[in-house]
Amino acid sequence: MPMAEPTLSPQRFAELMDRFPQSQVAVIGDFFLDEYLILDKTLTEISLETDLEAYQVTATRKNPGVAGTVTNVLRSLDVPVIAIGFSGDDGHGYELRRGLKELGINLDHFGIFADRFTPTYTKPMLLENGREIEQSRLDTKNRLPLTAAHEKQLIESLRAVVPQANAILAIDQAKGRNCGVITDAVRAELAALAEEYPEKILMADSRDYMSLYRNMIVKFNVSEACNMFGILPSAHSPELVASLSRQLFTRYQKPILLTLGADGMQVTDRAGSVHIPGIPVSGPTDIVGAGDTVLASAGAALSVGATLIEAAMIGNITASITIQQIGTTGIATRQQVKERFGKTGEWLNAAIHSSASQSLENS
Repeated sequence: MPMAEPTLSPQRFAELMDRFPQSQVAVIGDFFLDEYLILDKTLTEISLETDLEAYQVTATRKNPGVAGTVTNVLRSLDVPVIAIGFSGDDGHGYELRRGLKELGINLDHFGIFADRFTPTYTKPMLLENGREIEQSRLDTKNRLPLTAAHEKQLIESLRAVVPQANAILAIDQAKGRNCGVITDAVRAELAALAEEYPEKILMADSRDYMSLYRNMIVKFNVSEACNMFGILPSAHSPELVASLSRQLFTRYQKPILLTLGADGMQVTDRAGSVHIPGIPVSGPTDIVGAGDTVLASAGAALSVGATLIEAAMIGNITASITIQQIGTTGIATRQQVKERFGKTGEWLNAAIHSSASQSLENS
């Protein structure tokens, strides 16, 4: 029996990856500063005033996080990026903007709002026996709604950027409704722009507000999808996952990327629903930022003409690299992605063909 044609051939894969530097992706959303404080337990002192332990900071790491994680991955893949968002006029804002500038991100539409905090995750890491052990995190967030003037500025930036961008990725992670970059009005503008520019890729990811999105490609994880439909997030059989993905497509009428952790991804559009297996990796893994990696790399692939399945394959391959970077939100270069595809592409194509065949037999 002749071998099936690959879903993503080496030639097609190389062609898509080579287009990444010619694309332009705008990221709109909540840019956080990830601040790591390295605490050396052997240097701990007792405060004379309080008699409490005073941890001693011996090193720091400061990186753009949340929407900044998405931009980090895009830039590591050589994709030009425009950031739409804001920081406060404070020290954390300075560090955040510096980190974005160092990555070569266009900040022409990144505001400095003096009446807002720069959202920050401060992560104390206690150094013991040569290992960093994460302590309770300290969160600095905005807990009051965005002002109408700031909202107007962000919408105007979005309108200005859309004509020049191949894709718009919306990262909606602020906990309080209307307290972050993507307010109800900004979501409405995104929905309107998706209708006005059907040739553009507009994709959204949100932990709490996915039900408010319209007209856009959406990325869910399986727990979020279960919550939306009132399903207990227990063991997820292939049948349940496929059903969830189809229900999401029925609701949104746009392509669906449903991430499944180590099991990969289920993608659904008008052509059907396909399971894209996760890439097996050995050794310790850190899944923090894996969803952002998928959003960034799959969004980049869609922006240069990839099909939904091709984009999901590239997303899974890229995530398999970033999860092997422990204690940080990882990145992956195009060269690393090319090398990983060289090692796993044949297996992945065969697994997708097998999954698709089984789906047809069971339908």
